[in-house]
Amino acid sequence: MAFPRVQPFMGITTDFAHHFLEAVDQAAIASAAWRGKGDKNAADDAAVEAMRRTFDHVPFDGRVAIGEGERDEAPMLYIGEELGSMVGVAGAPQIDIAVDPLECTNNCADNQPNSIAVLAAAPRGTLLHAPDCYMDKLAAGPALADHVSLDGGVAYNIEQAMHVLDCEAGDVRIVALDRERHNDLFKEIRTAGAQLHLLGDGDVSGALWAAKDDGPFDMLMGIGAAPEGVISATAILGVGGVFEGRLVFRSDEEEARAETMVNDDLTRLWKAGDLCQSEDAVFAAAGVCDGYLPGVKIDGGFTTTFNELIDVSKKSVVRSEERRPV
Repeated sequence: MAFPRVQPFMGITTDFAHHFLEAVDQAAIASAAWRGKGDKNAADDAAVEAMRRTFDHVPFDGRVAIGEGERDEAPMLYIGEELGSMVGVAGAPQIDIAVDPLECTNNCADNQPNSIAVLAAAPRGTLLHAPDCYMDKLAAGPALADHVSLDGGVAYNIEQAMHVLDCEAGDVRIVALDRERHNDLFKEIRTAGAQLHLLGDGDVSGALWAAKDDGPFDMLMGIGAAPEGVISATAILGVGGVFEGRLVFRSDEEEARAETMVNDDLTRLWKAGDLCQSEDAVFAAAGVCDGYLPGVKIDGGFTTTFNELIDVSKKSVVRSEERRPV
């Protein structure tokens, strides 16, 4: 059997950026067909299938580090699934992918803001195989780097933001998921006098908004999904912001499973560089519904997608749009 000739590997962004943008674009287009139809599972399935098809043609030896679940729970893009057209080829670039083909499935089903298709990619073994559990998270922009931390607590972090940003407590903008589990967090934020902004879903969008200098929030706080924490951390490495997380468990079974995945580091404070351990990494996203990115537009026989590529090595953020015939 003749194997294809392996080309020199320049780096994830150089060689594969357009493939990753195509993967999130196709997932966004497929799920956008289900906007407002009230069927989040159908929207998610469409995104998964479209993204998986795109990876079939990528010339790499890929692997899903974070995906739709274990093999017996997900038919494709499951954790450990092999991707690409060069699986097993000697010398082929070995790359791990963390995917969320449709972040905010509920928002897509209801045609509400912030539904996006996202992924992060890095060399094999450099993305944490985050367990499917919760993670207490803190995200902030470059100005607050080395000034805020999960270990500091809510009041401390708000005081630090006031000092660094030279503002009053009422000018500090905190975003969090609107969840009952955050009732105590909400009380602490309000007691400190800071602004509290609530998201129905989508703490990837919230974390990125908090991490960008021109974003609408200063910090993201609260508990969200751990796998999405790895994706957020990769993106935030590329903008020079802050991301910290600590695992949170809902059951003994969940804790036991996590123990085998993170080498007993169940109480560890994970920083962005722990979750993504390579500078040769990228984050890619495409909008499904308007929000963090504009949603898919269909007009005059053409489909337009709006995407974002964050290059960790270059510390660059590039937004673009792609127009295709329907």
